[in-house]
Amino acid sequence: MCNGPECRHNALPRHSRNWSGPFRKTPGRLFGMGFIRLYQLTASSIIGSSCRHMPTCSEYGYEAVARHGLWSGGWLTLFRVMRCGPGGTWGVDPVPETLSRPLRWYTPWRFWRVGRHTRH
Repeated sequence: MCNGPECRHNALPRHSRNWSGPFRKTPGRLFGMGFIRLYQLTASSIIGSSCRHMPTCSEYGYEAVARHGLWSGGWLTLFRVMRCGPGGTWGVDPVPETLSRPLRWYTPWRFWRVGRHTRH
């Protein structure tokens, strides 16, 4: 590699399909993220790209598990996939930075309302 002043070898941005921010690397999170990545590399190509949201459901799941853990991120992902079907929601639906107060581990049914959009 060159070291000249106009060298741009190291200036190229590294783009990843999945979220690459900081997160605690607990066994549950690593397992969940590994499972989603395995799905992305295998079954996703068979099923096809038919997600109605941005980011896609698998990208959303990867980020949700990384940010919020296997339990909370798993519920967020499950409800997001359920909303993605026919007659469901569509559009930009990012993973929340933090989870609000009523979202507790012992009330998983409340995760259904996170990111829910209505059709116009």
